[in-house]
Order: sequence, then structure tokens, then C-alpha cells
Amino acid sequence: MRELFRPIADYQDLCGEGPLWDSSRSALFWTDMIARQFYCYSWAEKQSTTIRTRLEICGFALNEPNGFVIVNGAGIWTWDANDEPVPVATEIEGIACRMNDCIADPRGRLLAGSCFYDPHDEEYPLGHLILVDHDGSVQILDEGIQLANGLGFSPDEQTLYFSDSAARVIYAYDYKPEFGTVHQRRIFARIPLEEGLPDGLTVDAAGFVWSAQWFGSCIVRYDPDGRVERRVAVPAKQTSALAFGGPDLTDIFVTSAHSSDALPLAPPNYDPHCGYIGGKLFQGNLGIAGKPEFRCRIRGSRT
Repeated sequence: MRELFRPIADYQDLCGEGPLWDSSRSALFWTDMIARQFYCYSWAEKQSTTIRTRLEICGFALNEPNGFVIVNGAGIWTWDANDEPVPVATEIEGIACRMNDCIADPRGRLLAGSCFYDPHDEEYPLGHLILVDHDGSVQILDEGIQLANGLGFSPDEQTLYFSDSAARVIYAYDYKPEFGTVHQRRIFARIPLEEGLPDGLTVDAAGFVWSAQWFGSCIVRYDPDGRVERRVAVPAKQTSALAFGGPDLTDIFVTSAHSSDALPLAPPNYDPHCGYIGGKLFQGNLGIAGKPEFRCRIRGSRT
């Protein structure tokens, strides 16, 4: 049977993450957060290139006029892809900004999740949902997150979705874009123990939530009420994140991990060495339109 998703780049990413479509450049960017590589896939040339090595990027958002805001284990940074990253925040309220994923909000701020998950220590500190404003100031919006992951906004900008992989849930918040505030955290979807973990996340133009399932070899589409609408197989054991792109935003790009990972969070009887391992960037088209991601307007500080 023909696969719905085909590989378009194979760097054997140890942990491919964060695919993000830039319509102004007709290009997709993604990262290998473990190997510290940053890539670009050109739609016109149908080719990918490595544009930066030896830089940890766990998550990123486009930043006006033509750079990025990146997050990693050392903090939050602005970066123009040429010079070195400029620090925005390395701690907040005395807590290290050890970040795992992020997204631009409708007003050009950044939302990011911190993560201190340790599979070998049950007493690891819990993470936070953090807001970065235009001037680089930071504040904690929520706490008690075990393993922060994908974020996404509903088409009307009134709902924020946020994955907690270790808790096996996707949360939903009421979001006030004019103020950058969250209210009424609730469980949007709970993922059964026998399935993969909810990892990267995006929302399509119809308001359906898409989640890449780490350990699950699939991406899952949820309706606005949190019910599974469809599950689409991807030829990789550890699918990590997804994004809509292409000229009409109907192409879906999926990142994956090559490094075998048998965390205690894996489903029962999970065999990391059986079947496709991954590490490729996949592309497919299901005839469903996504929506453009927002862009940040954040300044860094060299002080």
C-alpha cells in the first residue's frame, strides 16, 4: 500500500523537531535538537540545506523582520541566522529557563514551555508556561507542567492548546490575545497508555488539532471537542512534530527521531528496534488546509 507520507530529507536526525513554514521565503525550517543542526527545505528547489551547526535549538518561531526567536536548554534568544544568538532570558523568578518548545502569539509575543523532566528522578521540578513580551520581559502564565511540548492556537485566537507529554494530555486554555493571558486550563484530550505520547502540535484552518505521537508512528487529528477524527500512519517510530506548509498550506511536514528512545513513558510492549526508526523529514498532502503561524516582534539584549 502506498504510504501517505514520503521522506523528502534524510539527515538521520537524532531528534528532528519544530517544523515551521515561512511563506515569505516559501521554505520550511526544522531542527535536530540533539545533534544541534538547523535546516531549511526550499519549496522551489525541492532541496534542503544545513544552515547552522553546533547550535542547540529545541523550538523556534519566526521573528520580524527576518530572524527567529529560539529556545533551548539555556534560555530564550533572538537570532538572525547569521550572527550569534542574542539573549532574551536565561531565568525567571530565579528559575532556569530550560525550554523545550514555543510559538508566536497573535500579537507577536512568544509563548514557551519549560521542561525539567528526568526519567531517573521522580522528584524533578515541574515546568512552566512562559510569556515573552515585545520588550523581552518574561512572566510565568502557568505551572505544574511535567514535559512541555507542542503549542497551537485556534483559528479565532481564543483558545491555546499545549501538550504535556509525560502527563499524556493536551490542555486547552482560554486565551486573551490583547493581554497575553491564559485562563481555565482544562484537558482537551487524554491519550491512552497504549498509544504514543502527544508531542508537537498544530491547528488547521477548520480548528481541528493535530498531534504528532512520539512512540506512536502516527499523527492524530482531533475535532474541536477533543474527539479523535482520524489517525494517519507515518513511517517512523518516533514522530515528533508537524506543520502545514506549501503554497496553499495543504502540505503536511512531519519530523521524526532516529535515536532509539525507550523512556519509561513508552507504551507497554513498545520495541524501539522493531520497524521504522525514523530521523527523516516527511511530506504528505491530505487535502486539508492549515493556517499561517504567527510571527514574533521581540527584541533581544546584548547586556
